[in-house]
Amino acid sequence: MGPRVSRGEFIELYEKHGLRETARILKMGCAMVALRRRNIERDMGVEIIGPNGRGETTIPAPRGESRIELSVANGHVIIASDCHYWPGETTVMHRALCSLARELRPKAIILNGDVMDFPRASRYAPIGWEHRPELVDEIEWAQEKVHEIAKAAGRCEKIWALGNHDARFETRLASLAPEYAKIHGVHLQDHFPLYRPAWSVFINGEVLVKHRFRGGIHAVHNNLLWSGTHIVTGHLHSAQVRALTLYNERTIWGMDTGCVAEPSARAFVDYTEDNPKNWRSAFGVLTFRDGRLMMPELVLRWTERSVQFRGEIIAA
Repeated sequence: MGPRVSRGEFIELYEKHGLRETARILKMGCAMVALRRRNIERDMGVEIIGPNGRGETTIPAPRGESRIELSVANGHVIIASDCHYWPGETTVMHRALCSLARELRPKAIILNGDVMDFPRASRYAPIGWEHRPELVDEIEWAQEKVHEIAKAAGRCEKIWALGNHDARFETRLASLAPEYAKIHGVHLQDHFPLYRPAWSVFINGEVLVKHRFRGGIHAVHNNLLWSGTHIVTGHLHSAQVRALTLYNERTIWGMDTGCVAEPSARAFVDYTEDNPKNWRSAFGVLTFRDGRLMMPELVLRWTERSVQFRGEIIAA
């Protein structure tokens, strides 16, 4: 049994650290911490909410969607892909993402897939004796990071367009223990209640955002050909913007938003065998005027402490 703390101290700990970290600090089981929280809420008539929202210990109504539709007349949408958050590491692009979210006050933040790497849930065998973080450590670190983004962005739509690495979490469980399908905690969204999950997002009915579509080095161009509309993807980590002007003189834009992760990150070093990678650390900014998409913009890594955006070098 850990140190005894007052109700006020318990509330402060829980709101700052959440369920699991409070349990560690107090040397208590998670179930006992959750029970004390409920007792205090009942006795004092208050609601105690951790840094990642209420979803830690309550079961939300199912809200997964295949497609989310947004309407943005004027303002910005920030799209960040391929964070591949690794426990204990914070990249310059993550810091810049939070900073720019505070400055631009976007209408929406879209995490466009592969927020975590989940190598332990991969169908691929380990390479040699590579270190693979525990799933719980990946999830807890990612919870902290995406909460930082949500807090910086303020009141706006927060969406997670799922990627192939994100899908590993539920795919592994569904294949090994399908009987647990309706139990809280087996779905990725249970651990990230601040974000609405979907496979794709349509903005103003003509801007498609999804983690991946076509593959290969010409993917951005082929995405435009096959979708026939503005399209923003991640997955390839290439950080590029392409345009296609159609026969009716309408121009559509394609963007690969690069990766919030560092291309040299530990999540990639083994399976890429230290080969050169045509990857860039970046994220995307969409700007709308009267409902119309302007040319998409990239925020690109400049140094380990700064990024480039709109002709300026910004410390991060």
